[in-house]
Amino acid sequence: MANFASVGRPTGHVEGPDKVRGRACYTADVALPGMLWGKCLRSPLPHARIISIDLSRAQALPGVHAVITGADLPERRIGRFFLDMPVLARDVVRFVGEKVVAVAAESMAIAEEALTLIDVEYEERPAVFDAVEAMHAEAPRVHADTSGYAHPPIPDFVHQGDDRLFPPIPNVVSQVLYRHGDSDAGLARAAQVFEHTFSIPSVHQGYMEPHASVVRIAPDGKINVWISNKTPFVARAQFAAAIGVAEDRVCVNTTPIGGDFGGKGSLMDSVVGYYLAAQSGRPVKMVMTYTEELMAGNPRHAATITLKTGLDAEGHITARKAKLVFNCGAYGAFTPLHTVHGSVHAGGPYRIPNVEIEVFRTYTHTVPAGHMRAPGAPQMVFAVESHMDLMAREMALDPLAFRLRNTLEEGDSAPLGEQWRMIRCKETLEAAAEGAGWSTDKAPNVGRGIGMYDREPGAFGPSSATLTLNADASLTLMTGAADTGTGSYTILQQIVAEEFQLPLDVVQVVQGDTDTASWEVGAGGSRLTHMAGQSTLLAVRELKDALIVLAARQLGQETDAIQFQAGQFRAGDGQQLDFKALAAWAAEQGELPLSRVGNYVPDPVEVTSFCAQIAEVEVDAGTGQVTLRKLTTAHDVGTILNPLTHQGQIEGGVTQGVGHALTEHLMIQDGAVTNLNLGEYKLPTIMDIPELKTALVESQAGPAPYAGKAVGEHSNVAIPAAVANAVYDAVGVRLMDLPITAEKVYGGLSENQ
Repeated sequence: MANFASVGRPTGHVEGPDKVRGRACYTADVALPGMLWGKCLRSPLPHARIISIDLSRAQALPGVHAVITGADLPERRIGRFFLDMPVLARDVVRFVGEKVVAVAAESMAIAEEALTLIDVEYEERPAVFDAVEAMHAEAPRVHADTSGYAHPPIPDFVHQGDDRLFPPIPNVVSQVLYRHGDSDAGLARAAQVFEHTFSIPSVHQGYMEPHASVVRIAPDGKINVWISNKTPFVARAQFAAAIGVAEDRVCVNTTPIGGDFGGKGSLMDSVVGYYLAAQSGRPVKMVMTYTEELMAGNPRHAATITLKTGLDAEGHITARKAKLVFNCGAYGAFTPLHTVHGSVHAGGPYRIPNVEIEVFRTYTHTVPAGHMRAPGAPQMVFAVESHMDLMAREMALDPLAFRLRNTLEEGDSAPLGEQWRMIRCKETLEAAAEGAGWSTDKAPNVGRGIGMYDREPGAFGPSSATLTLNADASLTLMTGAADTGTGSYTILQQIVAEEFQLPLDVVQVVQGDTDTASWEVGAGGSRLTHMAGQSTLLAVRELKDALIVLAARQLGQETDAIQFQAGQFRAGDGQQLDFKALAAWAAEQGELPLSRVGNYVPDPVEVTSFCAQIAEVEVDAGTGQVTLRKLTTAHDVGTILNPLTHQGQIEGGVTQGVGHALTEHLMIQDGAVTNLNLGEYKLPTIMDIPELKTALVESQAGPAPYAGKAVGEHSNVAIPAAVANAVYDAVGVRLMDLPITAEKVYGGLSENQ
């Protein structure tokens, strides 16, 4: 590894001090003169026709300045990809928690009181809650007519399949078919064929900050928006389209994001806030409660997954067919793609010559689903890795040996035909096995289980960054990417400091609003370190070139005679000028501040990153209680730009994976979420986290600066499968659904007796 000065050092979050001291201003902290509070009345029914709405008592309440319904708004639908959701329900409600009426008042208490004074008469209609049942001919239709639902073209960065949007199947939003090879022929050649079905419920992202927004309409018509959204420029475009104005009339202002995990990409209540602000003539703030988050946020898709795999007599995989049905909920508006892209991992990181994957995304009368860290992958990998263990046991093979027999190696084609280079799958699995002590003896009722996953770094959308040398010789990097708490600003600071060989405190990273920053897609899809990092490098090079021109002037040399080395501008005749001296001279000449922009458009990536995880559990045979004793997580990594934030991503992901495995379940009964507070929705705590051992398998192959790779959406994915496989290894109970609870394990133990 190169001898870096700033990169590769464990550096704390640059924004950390302001956050821990309470100085950071989140969206919910924004306070404007004359600001009102907005609240929404939500549907108590999963499917009903709205007969009438009486607003008179709410409108008469002192302190209420606006009350609106869907009938007051343009007939315009909103969404990230599918434009299928009304701003407020019009004529019909489709899930418990759908917004029906919005009010703006001088305090939150008055707004909440106003909601109690609104009378809505409904005519309840039949509803469907299960995604598989929703595809049956007799199922109630969630949307009677989808022909008017607009959407953009499918982006070219996603894996291309046979894509069908709103096919002639009841309630199906999208149907996608991926094929590589001939799966029927591969299954026909198999010595044995195995088929299993798995069920994975919905879970919530669990971010600390609920969705919030503030909207102010200036006298000149300029619309200022503060919003808990990780993609400000994308949000600006979607917001402008939602209210029918040009983008340049909208400015999305900067606020840190109090946790994202995939869930902070929608407009949520901000468009409602705009219409309340327009009617009242005053700024409006809307902050969801956590009850509203759990009831009507955008949780991970529930899924039913069937896998059918053929093995030859030696235990090599000959073919796989996968059928996935994702529960979209009542609307598709909360996801930026037509499908749930994690389905492409149905082959796992294995050598499978013949693969067919059919993916359905289906409307139901439940809370609309959205994106969560590695969208679709934990569901898919729970099925794939449980299926692998089931087959290994049937073949009387050690689960580790079975996987090693089938893992991808250099030169292999991936299941959908991808040609990755620098494949480190086997090495990563072996590192996990060594760290976990896979072959060592275990006590009774103690088991170990494996889960594996791979994901390529994100490489989509242009990325831009603006770097400025100030008159005091400091550097300011402006990015349009929001701070989601991952430490990305610290990474960008380290890159600039490294390239100029300057102390970190000379470099400041700031987020610009959509009027001042260069266009940037923002966080998501494991892209930010790669994309924003490379645009930052380009901005550094552009600024260096401009400074070399200034140094040549100051030293009386030709430009091509100047080089920048070790923090010095050096001429061929031996003259040199340090960074501060050049900045001081340039300031005297009126040349500062001096800014340059880096614009980066990626090439397709040629590498992926592997993750292998091994869980060790102990099961109480008398109660079924599962105790997670140890987790080993091994990662195929590139250059680690910041060990502290890198390990933080690994540990945070592991914690989410533990919750998905053992405690979390968004319980839905008759369409309504029933665990509507964080006392009943069980996020994991520090008491739930076992000993964690991390193994890093390093290579110099990543597309990020200095050959870095992504790690943020790896460590949460395979934990549920590893835990389920460990439970089976411990006591012989195979669970085909999540979460893994004492009740389910006890039931399995009873059946086995």
